[in-house]
Amino acid sequence: MKQIGSNEDVLPDLLADNLYAVFCGSAASSHSAQTGHYYSVPGNRFWEILETAKVTPRRLDPREYRVLSSYGIGLTDMAKALSGSNAEISSTADDPAGLTEKLIRFKPKSLAFVGKRAAKVWSRYHLGTPEIKYGPQSAKFGEVAIYVLPSTSGLAKRFWDPLPWMEFGKFVSVLKKYKTMKSNFFKMDTVECFYNGGVSDLVKRLPEL
Repeated sequence: MKQIGSNEDVLPDLLADNLYAVFCGSAASSHSAQTGHYYSVPGNRFWEILETAKVTPRRLDPREYRVLSSYGIGLTDMAKALSGSNAEISSTADDPAGLTEKLIRFKPKSLAFVGKRAAKVWSRYHLGTPEIKYGPQSAKFGEVAIYVLPSTSGLAKRFWDPLPWMEFGKFVSVLKKYKTMKSNFFKMDTVECFYNGGVSDLVKRLPEL
């Protein structure tokens, strides 16, 4: 597991080659900046929903965030040099180009945005439009599946919906279960099947792959 980023990063990236998923938030909260741990604000649902959606086998403490690497999961943020709530983060701090470079370098199977703000920044950068929806996105980045999940922040609790998280958890579970299959499974077939028919269709097609 490599942790990359400049000395100015509020929190270090948790990235490695060929991860199942990389979660990307908008920016570290002020509390996370103080503690040095991702999603550490009391009341943030991130670590709870990872366990509930079976992305992790148990609920991790924010101080254990580096353990995610052992589950094939990575972490980063759209704005790396500033901390605060969405309302406090200037658009000049966003770095969609830097996120793109990380996807090219590390080649994760999927990128999951935690909340719509970071997703809109990236969509505007790549597609010229901030139009996004919760769930899998029709526009992909090469072989990387793009997903948008409801924010886990307590400040966004009125928008909370665990269902997109549960669906994404099923997708990650399929990737984990069949990681030893031939490489053609982990090329476009996995992503195309997920977008066209969802997890259930992907599971149905596994014997063909």
